Amino acid sequence: MKFPHDFLFGAASASYQIEGAWNEDGKGLTNWDVFSKIPGKTFEGTNGDVAIDHYHRYKEDIKLMAEMGLESYRFSVSWARILPTGDGEVNEKGLAFYNNVIDECLKYGIVPFVTLYHWDLPLSLEEDGGWTNKRTAEAFVKYAEICFQAFGDRVKHWITFNETVMFCGLGYLKGAHPPGIQNDEKKYFQATHYVFYAHAKAVEVYKKLNQYGEIGITHVFLPAYSVDEKQENIVAARHANEYETFWYYDPILKGQYPSYVVEQLEQKGWTPTWTEEELDTLKRNAGNNDFIGLNYYQPIRVEKNHQTALSVEHSRESSTLSPGNPSFDGFYKTVKMEDKTYTKWGWEISPKGFLDGLHMLKERYGDIKMYVTENGLGDEDPIIEGEIVDVPRIKYIEEHLKVIKLAIKEGIHLKGYYAWSAIDLLSWLNGYKKQYGFIYVDHQNQLSRKKKLSFHWYKNIIETRGEEL
Repeated sequence: MKFPHDFLFGAASASYQIEGAWNEDGKGLTNWDVFSKIPGKTFEGTNGDVAIDHYHRYKEDIKLMAEMGLESYRFSVSWARILPTGDGEVNEKGLAFYNNVIDECLKYGIVPFVTLYHWDLPLSLEEDGGWTNKRTAEAFVKYAEICFQAFGDRVKHWITFNETVMFCGLGYLKGAHPPGIQNDEKKYFQATHYVFYAHAKAVEVYKKLNQYGEIGITHVFLPAYSVDEKQENIVAARHANEYETFWYYDPILKGQYPSYVVEQLEQKGWTPTWTEEELDTLKRNAGNNDFIGLNYYQPIRVEKNHQTALSVEHSRESSTLSPGNPSFDGFYKTVKMEDKTYTKWGWEISPKGFLDGLHMLKERYGDIKMYVTENGLGDEDPIIEGEIVDVPRIKYIEEHLKVIKLAIKEGIHLKGYYAWSAIDLLSWLNGYKKQYGFIYVDHQNQLSRKKKLSFHWYKNIIETRGEEL
């Protein structure tokens, strides 16, 4: 069996992690431009001022993607390049840059798949409360419409937000991302609500423009499984799925929040301040989502947490989703299991966890169209006689593509796969130590690009439509 002809093979990136040019051509400051320069926030003080200089080298990078045979490239737009203050005047040079990137993709027949928000928020909005302030949600809708109008004649695939659970959770619960707040559940849930509201409004605006494209949202997909058959651990897994998955997917796909979580938020005083109009906006736009994007790296194995710590102190290292930590509400904890395989960063490698999770989603939401918008291996790639021999990455992606093929056979509506990432890039917290790309960037030699072993392997997968998998 080959992958269907309309299944897109792609790879992904994000503006802050690749572009650099942080203060060029009228770009405004973002939360990350400031946060990454606070001592101790990132590994070895790395930041995105230069990143891998894609802003000046996009033609070279896209040419390499074309050589690899990429059918689609998922990238994000930096909001502060388009609207330097978040909701003020448009920066024409910012529009010009993304027009150039889009046109360069189309020159090679690469389908552009655009993410509007991949964590870099204009600083003026962050300073005014960020996602806890409705102003940010309204500003996002304005920004989204500007992008639809500027690029929508050529861009037919749109993602509003990337991984709300991460930028809200790490921003307001773990303090590892801007605004660096720890253990503020009220702000966390408020922020998620305004993101979902902004998403629904942006979808509504898009549909009114009749651009004949598709729009959705991308979430981390972190399905939770009990470590065993004990009832208390099965309950812990249900609790994890309600908070980590259904809280994020229900308002988008069902137009309402999961009652299990809502009831507990009311008891704890964590309910977001929301209006009937906002809730109605979610409800009436639930049917307007064309797809859901899944960023899958690992499942979580959970058990009931019996320790009673009042509040958890988080560090950069403990915030990276490696197992062994209690949930923010202390109800369950994640567990590293002896019989599972893990990456160097402690993330479980489990293609089967993905397949089971896909069936869980289908059971709850029906036959929704999905894209795997991120999946890949973070590693320190070995260099042998000048060649980057990233065999573990090939094995990782191969095993996941096998289960995606199987999932399609089993009736799961998957229409594309985007490896994270097209090229080695700046990790938000881990600098350049953790590599994900098919293309190597040499920081010792003027950021020169080099094809890895996985580059040639993925090229062959695309050419043969994965027939040999």
